[in-house]
Amino acid sequence: MNRSRVGLVAGIVAVVLVVLSGVVWLMGSSNPSTPAGYVGYLTQGAVFGKTRYYGLQEGPVSSGRTWLLNVANVSFTPYTYTEEFSDDNKENVLAADNLSIGFRIHLVFKMRKDQIKDFMENYSYINQGRGQEDSSDDIVRVAYGNYVKEPLRKFARDEVRRYKGLEVKNNMTEIGTSIEKQIRAVTENTPFEVSSVVVGNIQYPQEVTTEVSMKLAKTQELERKQSEIEIEEKERQKRVIQARGIAEAMEIIRQQLTSNYLQHEAIEAQKLMVNSPNNTVVYIPVGNMGVPLVGTVEMPKPSANPPKQ
Repeated sequence: MNRSRVGLVAGIVAVVLVVLSGVVWLMGSSNPSTPAGYVGYLTQGAVFGKTRYYGLQEGPVSSGRTWLLNVANVSFTPYTYTEEFSDDNKENVLAADNLSIGFRIHLVFKMRKDQIKDFMENYSYINQGRGQEDSSDDIVRVAYGNYVKEPLRKFARDEVRRYKGLEVKNNMTEIGTSIEKQIRAVTENTPFEVSSVVVGNIQYPQEVTTEVSMKLAKTQELERKQSEIEIEEKERQKRVIQARGIAEAMEIIRQQLTSNYLQHEAIEAQKLMVNSPNNTVVYIPVGNMGVPLVGTVEMPKPSANPPKQ
């Protein structure tokens, strides 16, 4: 009877231990997942001892429930980081002529997915034993700050200093290309794959901006006045040509106004008058060949002593 009780107790204890083991395993195990566009860096913790590297998984996928398994997901899609040089952060750059300039650098890059293990172990960090608390953005941002940020900013400052202040805005493409070439060389054998560098948002001191605006306004005013002068000159030439044409026409008419021509015109006018149903006849003094006399005709004054009848 005692043996039966002992066996029963042992069985109960065994069941309890199995249940407790299952509960502990369920509580300590996890099934980490990795979404599309990410590579998951898997680590396995230990109750006693160190966390160890477990493997990689490219999403979308999950690892299956495993004891103390954690994942840090790293995106291999493009990131865009911006570095600003301005009065706000007291990092304006002096150009070659000592003009203070503010600007921005936009860096587009992504992580090489075949180097995620190297990236996680040598460039960033993971919070061991804390589940999936580390976001991809946090992991990449820390690595960027450790290895890319300062070289990028140095290259940007050095390139802008090569130009005079007002030349920078006209050479933004060349500056960006040079910075991109240098940062590519720095990241060539790292998990960072640089896509492009763009320079923009050039900002000059307010007094320089005002001076440039005034100069531009004066230039536009001079161009406007020059246009007005050119228009006036064209109008003057037009009037000269018109006057010359009128003078030439008058000269031709003057040469053609001969006595014969005027007599011919008078005869033609009389013909038209005779054939017109409505006409008025006006008698005027005429000279030789019927040409009208133009002028003032003085009539003879009557004699003071009229002749006797």
